[in-house]
Amino acid sequence: MTGMRYSTTQCSLGWVLLAARQDGVCAILLGDAPEELTADLRRRFPREAASPDAEGLRAWLEQAVESIERPGTPLTLPWAEQGTRFQQRVWRELKAVPAGSTTSYRELAARVGNPKAVRAVARACAANPLAVAVPCHRVLRVDGALAGYRWGLDRKRALLEREALA
Repeated sequence: MTGMRYSTTQCSLGWVLLAARQDGVCAILLGDAPEELTADLRRRFPREAASPDAEGLRAWLEQAVESIERPGTPLTLPWAEQGTRFQQRVWRELKAVPAGSTTSYRELAARVGNPKAVRAVARACAANPLAVAVPCHRVLRVDGALAGYRWGLDRKRALLEREALA
C-alpha cells in the first residue's frame, strides 16, 4: 500500500469513512455525506495524499460498520500509531471502558494520572480520528449529561442507546 487509501459507505448513523496507511487504519469518521468525510480526512491529514480504494478496504470498512450496528463486535483491524503521548494515554483508557458503560471527563483525567487535565482530556477526545474504535461517545459530563461529540450528539446518543441494549 502506498499513501493513504479510503473508502466510504452508509450505515444507520449516516456515512462512514475508513482510511488506512501502510501501518494500519488511521481514521474511522462519521458524517452526513461522503464529501464531508473526505474533506474532514484531508483536514486531519493535510500532508498525506488520499485516494479512494473501495475494493481494497471493503473487509475493514464492513468490520467498522458492524461495530457501529452491533455494539460489542470486536474490531480486529491493524491500527496506525498516531497522536501525542497524552492523546494515546487518553485513547487507551477509553478503550478500557466497556460497551454499555460510561465515564466522565474528570474520571478519565484521573485515570490518565492528571486529575486537573479535564479540558486536555476533552481536547484529546475531540482529536480522536477513530470513531467507535476509540469510544469517545462513552464520555459524559460529570453530571451525567451528554457533552460534545465530534460526530454529533445524536450519533453519541444512538451509540450509547445501542450499547445499553446489547
